[in-house]
Amino acid sequence: MLAVIDTSALVAVLINEEERAALVRVTRGAALVAPGSVHWEVGNALSALLKRRRATLVQVRNALAAYAAIPIRLVDVDLTLSLEVASEHGIYAYDAYLVACALEQRAPLLTLDRDLARVASAAGVALMEARK
Repeated sequence: MLAVIDTSALVAVLINEEERAALVRVTRGAALVAPGSVHWEVGNALSALLKRRRATLVQVRNALAAYAAIPIRLVDVDLTLSLEVASEHGIYAYDAYLVACALEQRAPLLTLDRDLARVASAAGVALMEARK
């Protein structure tokens, strides 16, 4: 099974949030794919943890090592489609890249972001659920 994974789900796994076990369970055996922008979003999310003093540099390095071990195929997404999604749903490009990726890959989206899930569903994207 192919699944598009977003930054919120990845970071939850990397920093051991309460959803971690459910996320690992639902992705076991799945081939994960994401737009290339997710790589930089993970870096941004981890830098935000440092800035807010919610993580140390050692913890962030450990999270990066764990991230490097997750087999995710990063793909380019159609920029025109992404901007059409952004325009139609009033969202930022980074969220639209995920929706466009799921549409192009014909794969469900795994996200913990409720707003993104709502937009993805409205755009015709199936959602994967990670229940605790």
